Amino acid sequence: MKHELISEILLAHIRVIESLKAINEVVVRIVDSLYGAIYDGRRVFLCGNGGSAADAQHIAAELVGRFKKERRGLPAIALTTDTSIMTAVANDYGYEQVFARQIEALASAGDVLIGISTSGNSPNVVEAVKVARSIGVTTIGLTGGSGGTLKALCDETLIVPSDVTARIQEAHILVGHILCEMIDERLNADQDAAA
Repeated sequence: MKHELISEILLAHIRVIESLKAINEVVVRIVDSLYGAIYDGRRVFLCGNGGSAADAQHIAAELVGRFKKERRGLPAIALTTDTSIMTAVANDYGYEQVFARQIEALASAGDVLIGISTSGNSPNVVEAVKVARSIGVTTIGLTGGSGGTLKALCDETLIVPSDVTARIQEAHILVGHILCEMIDERLNADQDAAA
């Protein structure tokens, strides 16, 4: 029984990952948005809850540190890491505002916000996207299922075709790695062209 369960989980994972081939164009458009913002000296903000908060931090770390190749650090900020800000805002304004308030304070037109929500309906991510759009920040949603509220709100939405939270999160981090690798490749191509 244990071995069967493991096999079922692995097969479900593989099916979801293989389905991502259908979203290549969305990934390319997201990379274009991210690369354009970074090239123009703008910043990338990321937010999410629970496992999606961890994904936001993971992707930001890959951009600020490095992914596969040595390069300068890229300006990425996970809005999930400052517990003093998050708890103060949650206490004073409500948990729905913990990311929106940070976007209002830190973001400018031309920046990019990646909102990660497996359902696409996380109220605090939705509020952050609304504030971001109001100040001219490009908005990207990483979601699952039907795409939820973020599908209609974001400039670009990558929807993982699954309703299982774990499978969606596994796909989101793979997509995050793809974004980082494609940005690295474009930066390297620019450096080679300038040499």
